[in-house]
Amino acid sequence: MAGKRFMKILRAISVLVLMVIVVSYAEAVETNKTTIKDMAGRNVVVPSKPARIVALGPGALRFIVYMNAFNAVVGIEEMEKNRQIPAGRPYGISIYEKTPHLPSIGEGGSGRLPDFEKLISVRPDIVFVMGFDASNIELIHKKTGLPVVSLSIGTGAFKKTETYASLRLIGKIMGKEKRAEELINFINKAEQDLIKRTSSIPEAKRPSVYIGAVSYKGTHGITSTEGFYLPVEWVNGRNVVNELKKQGHIFIDKEKLLLWNPEIILLDSAGLNLINVDYQKNLEFYRKLKAVREGRVYTTMPYNHYNTNIDVAIANAYFAGKVLYPEKFKDIDPVKKADEIFKFFNGIAVFHVMEKEFKGFKSLVFREGIIDVR
Repeated sequence: MAGKRFMKILRAISVLVLMVIVVSYAEAVETNKTTIKDMAGRNVVVPSKPARIVALGPGALRFIVYMNAFNAVVGIEEMEKNRQIPAGRPYGISIYEKTPHLPSIGEGGSGRLPDFEKLISVRPDIVFVMGFDASNIELIHKKTGLPVVSLSIGTGAFKKTETYASLRLIGKIMGKEKRAEELINFINKAEQDLIKRTSSIPEAKRPSVYIGAVSYKGTHGITSTEGFYLPVEWVNGRNVVNELKKQGHIFIDKEKLLLWNPEIILLDSAGLNLINVDYQKNLEFYRKLKAVREGRVYTTMPYNHYNTNIDVAIANAYFAGKVLYPEKFKDIDPVKKADEIFKFFNGIAVFHVMEKEFKGFKSLVFREGIIDVR
């Protein structure tokens, strides 16, 4: 009888101990998680020290590279698995040798969902996304059971509010708060420097400028432009397109460009081939442009390439300043400045790699039937 009571007591103690262990484990697991609010306004429970991550959509992986967190990436979109050097994306150049060794988790592209089975198979602790609407973000979470954190860079050219909040969000999750603040301070100081150099220039002495061949979901010709083009805004330039009161990408009529007839033209170098073809077909149009006749046409680097390359945008701003106000930027070598920026954001200087495909920071001479790049 005593033996049976002893066994009952022993079993009760065992159950109690097991319950304590389970509760303790649950508490430990819960302790190792935290709840954050992502850029879509969603409350997401994430691990406090994620070691394995995935970044989906235009711009997400770029932010991970900027944040020095690429070593935690365990799967990658097919379009980021670089078989050729992605000259339009400095962050892609910096990870070029590493991406082929990472498993593919889907095709990639704006708004394209990942391959859910492949995504699950790489066992990420967390999935960062950019460029997905709320329904698709929830679908990714539902199909995989993984915590999905939405990031944002804003619409059009990058918006500082969304960008800074996203960088700080990654910093909080990945334990890289210091790096987030370093990036934010770098962007702010660059903007302040550019504005300070040019803010005292009277309106009457600011040359009119047009930005053409702007890349937007592909390459385009001279009528592709952008209102309130960030690199020109930061140097207090007089962008003729701002007259339209529209922000972001715009297509205009050629007649409108002739009407504006700006003193300086900046061309996105990704569209140079299209410009060359158009020039040969429409010589008279180009001859009517004051900037073409006076040899004041210059190339910038494309900064819209799978969303905004913030580093390229800043580099373009310094080049634009050098073109518009040489005296205010006489201490600046645009190429050296660009590499300083690229190295800070991505860890390496990549201008020479970009230049092989894009003839940025050059002047153009329009001769009979051909454009010389100098």
